[in-house]
Amino acid sequence: MQILETRVAPAWVDYNGHMNDAEYARVLSLAVEALMDHIGLDAAGRDRHRYTLYTLETHLCYRREAHEGQPLRVTLTLLDRDAKRLHVFFEMQDAEGNLLATSEQMLMGVSRESSRPDAFPPAVAETIAALPQAKPGAWPALAGRTISIRR
Repeated sequence: MQILETRVAPAWVDYNGHMNDAEYARVLSLAVEALMDHIGLDAAGRDRHRYTLYTLETHLCYRREAHEGQPLRVTLTLLDRDAKRLHVFFEMQDAEGNLLATSEQMLMGVSRESSRPDAFPPAVAETIAALPQAKPGAWPALAGRTISIRR
């Protein structure tokens, strides 16, 4: 599911002439915000439900360079979920569909009143249930990776 479209801003380009690594994280953070908007946790929804999402863990893989002005598209696959967590996988692609980066993330639902983890509000949970979810054993090839030095 496409969740975000943007372009590489001039301020995101580093001394190597391509998008800085921190800016990949920025774009993927914007994708989380777009997901929040989609599931009913935009600014009004966060206020109404007194609820938000926190990012617990991120695994970002850089695959290709992106350059100033280049269009970017971010897609979302829901890998897993429970009453208060989302395990998501984002793919950032260019206009030709080349994979630029992936980000696997664990997001936690949090009550804004208690600042503690809490179950998704019913309306949010219903929207989450409609997200495209990868079937067990059919995750994207780059999901579930670990960092290590191959020997």
